[in-house]
Amino acid sequence: MLDIKDLTLHYGHSQILYDVSMQAEMGRITCLMGTNGVGKTSLLKAISGTHKRSGGEMSLNGQRVTKSTPAHALAQLGVGYVPQGRDVFPLMTVRENLETGFACLPKSEHFVPDEIFELFPILKDFLNRRGGDLSGGQQQQLAIARALVAKPKLLLLDEPTEGIQPNIIKQIGEVIKYLRDRGDMAILLVEQFFDFAYDLGDHFVALERGKVIHDASAQTTNREDLLKKVSV
Repeated sequence: MLDIKDLTLHYGHSQILYDVSMQAEMGRITCLMGTNGVGKTSLLKAISGTHKRSGGEMSLNGQRVTKSTPAHALAQLGVGYVPQGRDVFPLMTVRENLETGFACLPKSEHFVPDEIFELFPILKDFLNRRGGDLSGGQQQQLAIARALVAKPKLLLLDEPTEGIQPNIIKQIGEVIKYLRDRGDMAILLVEQFFDFAYDLGDHFVALERGKVIHDASAQTTNREDLLKKVSV
């Protein structure tokens, strides 16, 4: 679904990513790992179009994506992005937050699928509650649900367990597994919680100082070796 070759990215004069090449396949969870500040979030921003890459090639489902392709066009091509910190609209209700996902869909599909509430039952109870009044875990569920409303083919998840209570971490893990097993979506997961990522991952990509230092399937990845590469 996603193919990146020699991607570079700068913030001003500072180079953050150096010739990053990787893939994310349909029906698989690709975990992007590394310590803080190595460029994981920057890579997701480049893929989602929220920060323009400096160079390199990117294609989605075989379709080449230019550097100038804006975020809303990438969303229409099937990129769903759940950013670090969740970024729900605090003054909008849960219902209204979910409905922002309609922007990428034809008018005939402007409805929230029942599956969303099967995955996140609490959201059905809180449809008229403001996003800012939800707990951190509930906001994370809302952020993922909002991305799913747009029916993405590539789902980018940036630190979905950050600041979340253990019972909701477990639920989010089950949702990610379900989405993977459905087989119609590629999932790219950035995660600092090593055990959570290692248990979910089908493929692991590790970054160090903006460069790829590991790119291998779960079957060929040694747990201890990977842990050393992504630990301080």
